[in-house]
Amino acid sequence: MRIGLLGYGKMGRVIEELARERGHEIAWTADRDNRSALDAEKLRSADVVIEFSTPDAALENIRFCAENKVPVVVGTTGWYARFGEIKELIQQEGSALFYATNFSIGVNIFWQMNRILSGIMNEHRQYSPLLEEIHHVHKLDEPSGTGITTAEGIIAEHDSYTQWALGGQQAAGILPVVSLREGEVPGTHRVTWTSPEDRIVLEHEAFGRKGFATGAILAAEWLAGKKGVYTMTDLLNG
Repeated sequence: MRIGLLGYGKMGRVIEELARERGHEIAWTADRDNRSALDAEKLRSADVVIEFSTPDAALENIRFCAENKVPVVVGTTGWYARFGEIKELIQQEGSALFYATNFSIGVNIFWQMNRILSGIMNEHRQYSPLLEEIHHVHKLDEPSGTGITTAEGIIAEHDSYTQWALGGQQAAGILPVVSLREGEVPGTHRVTWTSPEDRIVLEHEAFGRKGFATGAILAAEWLAGKKGVYTMTDLLNG
């Protein structure tokens, strides 16, 4: 399979290395320095595009792929406020989009465990939750897409919380979220449930970018030949 890489930073380079190891060819790479040189003909030389850029660039990149009928796997977060119009565009153009706030298999397992634990805690109201995330200093969105998905999982399963808020302060109906940016940390997400007597902690810590990159490549392989909008749930469920 020929893969195009939109966004060629640290993640893009890890994806390139792992894709070659899996027998794929890199059709082209494009980042903010040479994005303007990527025309429609060159774009279409790829069977699928993997996009890890910035929130501002992601929308235009997705549109470009959709209009040229090139399936695109998007790992960039921070653009979901425009998801409705992007989904409509993908459907109108008969193209394909695979998006995820996190492509790591481990994180997706963490999310499943988070929802189960939150449901249990719905019956044990003496426990109060706190969501903490740590990412590298280059991460632009705060909280991250992974953090938001984690928060949404708690809210979906626990009747006491209707929204999340940055800052870590406890308030009625509000899930507190602490978002830190430190060094080159790939990503740590921690949900702590505290009662007057004890504390329960659920945590996922990434050791590097390979887990995310592998998931993105698996998504690209899975998306080839499909039309529509998909996410990790579709891939993991076959």
